[in-house]
Amino acid sequence: MVVHSASEQVLAGLDPEQRSAVTAPAGPVCILAGAGTGKTRAITSRIAHRALSGEISPRHVLAVTFTARAAAEMRSRLTVLGVGGVQARTFHAAALRQVRYFAPRLLAGRAMPELLDSKVRLVTLAAARVGLRADRAAARDLAGEIEWAKSSLVEPTDYVVSAARALRDTPHEPAKVADVFTAYEQLKRSNGVIDFEDMLRAAVWGIEEHPDVGEQVRGQYRHFVVDEYQDVNPLQQRLLDAWLGGRNDLTVVGDASQTIYSFTGATSAYLVDFPRRHRNATVVRLVRDYRSTPQVVGLANAVISQARGTEARLRLELSGQRPPGPEPDLRIFTDEPAEANAVAARCRALIDAGTPAKEIAVLFRVNAQSEAYEKALTEASVPYVVQGAERFFERAEVRQAMVALRAATRSIPGETPLPTAVVEALTAVGWAPDAPPAGGAARERWEALSALVQLSEEYAASPEVVPIGEAASVERPVTLSDFTEELARRAAQQHVPTVDGVTLASLHSAKGLEWDAVFLVGLAEGTMPTTYAKTVEQVEEERRLLYVGITRAREWLWLSYAAARSPGGRARRPSRFLPQLDGSGGTERAAGGTGPARRAERRRTQIVSCRICGATLLAGPDRKLGRCPTCPSDIDEELHERLREWRQRVAAAQKVPAYVVFTDATLIALAERRPGRSEELIAIAGIGPRKLGLYGESVLALVGGAGVDDVCPEKTFEISS
Repeated sequence: MVVHSASEQVLAGLDPEQRSAVTAPAGPVCILAGAGTGKTRAITSRIAHRALSGEISPRHVLAVTFTARAAAEMRSRLTVLGVGGVQARTFHAAALRQVRYFAPRLLAGRAMPELLDSKVRLVTLAAARVGLRADRAAARDLAGEIEWAKSSLVEPTDYVVSAARALRDTPHEPAKVADVFTAYEQLKRSNGVIDFEDMLRAAVWGIEEHPDVGEQVRGQYRHFVVDEYQDVNPLQQRLLDAWLGGRNDLTVVGDASQTIYSFTGATSAYLVDFPRRHRNATVVRLVRDYRSTPQVVGLANAVISQARGTEARLRLELSGQRPPGPEPDLRIFTDEPAEANAVAARCRALIDAGTPAKEIAVLFRVNAQSEAYEKALTEASVPYVVQGAERFFERAEVRQAMVALRAATRSIPGETPLPTAVVEALTAVGWAPDAPPAGGAARERWEALSALVQLSEEYAASPEVVPIGEAASVERPVTLSDFTEELARRAAQQHVPTVDGVTLASLHSAKGLEWDAVFLVGLAEGTMPTTYAKTVEQVEEERRLLYVGITRAREWLWLSYAAARSPGGRARRPSRFLPQLDGSGGTERAAGGTGPARRAERRRTQIVSCRICGATLLAGPDRKLGRCPTCPSDIDEELHERLREWRQRVAAAQKVPAYVVFTDATLIALAERRPGRSEELIAIAGIGPRKLGLYGESVLALVGGAGVDDVCPEKTFEISS
């Protein structure tokens, strides 16, 4: 009886969908869990409920996830629920434990080979063996390609065909990559070492080819839980199938809309096809979002609602459960330095108002974007930490470039324009201005050096003022020596150690994290989506990446992009993934803008949410109403009739169609929202300053109860030219 009450207590506080997931019968269970819907609570509660009710033994459970942090969180929650003994590990940790345990039996008494913690050194040697010179970035890309192949169960002899079929953007000609792959495997064997993929394969081999090992493993683990199932790759699925051995006590949880690691071999196909592979599967959808405000949730739904492709088949429409919060802000700036400075200023204001710095994040598409924000935050005295990457000036390629720039001050004529001198110096270390290479690491290196060129362009636009007397001064162009000193100054400033600060992170490294306030920056075409996303599938993954970024925010969300990378640079368009907004909501002039910069002045566009359900409103009529067309109307019918009669009289007096005065949607919005002040009236989309001046007094009087004859008995309305 005590055990039964403990298992029932686990169900307390769960929402209906979570309860369905927890109490689903033994067998295949697929939990489709949107961002912030409590998936970890659901799966740990399911394990605890089954264990405390006596249905299963905790020691027979293997819960697998993708990070050690997530595994530790799972163990901690199970302990709180009163369940110990569950093995919660990453795929690699679980496989390593098993291979080490069975090594004497599998290897005829020999010790388990040493495990490589990085492929880069051996890949560099393998590349040299086949006549390919690879620096560290190139070796990292080759290692990544080998990891993709091995995770996808592709052998060296099959690499060329498989890479073509998968539309891989290979770091070198595919046949050459295959040669490096072959040489790498040979070097591993000759050195008596294995890599992480070998370890997973060894675990599979031990179970599939050694019946006694398979029987012992399957006797130990009888119930399986897999978190982030949209991120499994074919090798991990092969291991999971080996563990199961034809049994079906499997619970998986995932969100196809958060599939953002396809380039590593991860695939959502197993999640999408789960009901087909397991005909009697129970499928539960968790859609109640407890993380974010309805305004943030509404924007996330609006962005992902446009998704296409396989993953879109499992798209979830989230329902925000928190109280309403501020509307997300969309900001447009003249250039990236202005964008970074505005973000830093807003971070400073949030911190001063009481938001802890550690609860603020600035998220960007590529790590090379971090430099502008490191500088701006430093100058605003805002502490920061860089998540999942080195600080800009600590990166090896940036340090190497700074050495090359200092050396170039002795060989490049002083009168050479600064950007030209920087390009010339960086070309000497292998950077080409118009040739971004294939491969993620090589591209990151190229983008980091490209960021230095952009810095030189910005720096050159600000000539140094040199005093020539007590009251006179003269401008002189900045030189390469000046620029190297400026870089050294920035590096020194940004090397100040910080512990608790604003998080700077790429969108990929932000997965699984959350903050009170999130800035999504650089949302321009070419960056989001990146220019390297060429296929429909790659573009859709970029959309999902933005969706992941949006759903990191609990309460306050900022989205921004710069009309140009640097002052006076080529104009860019906003990301195609952003909602098409009408620009209402006022403007803020960019500081110091003149001419074209003034015309491209920074704008602040308010994203409109439904005042009833909180969903983001995209259609013009819906934005005027301030609600979804499916949400209940609270229209004052009598006021609506008076407004219609008044509009008819005004239109007749002006000899114009009625819709020129106000559209039907605007009249409905007025009768629903019943504004009492000019500020409330102009907040309704479609009523600008001009119409406020023409009709505002009459409309406010009508809303206040005046009759139509009271506001326009003999009155005519003149439209000024």
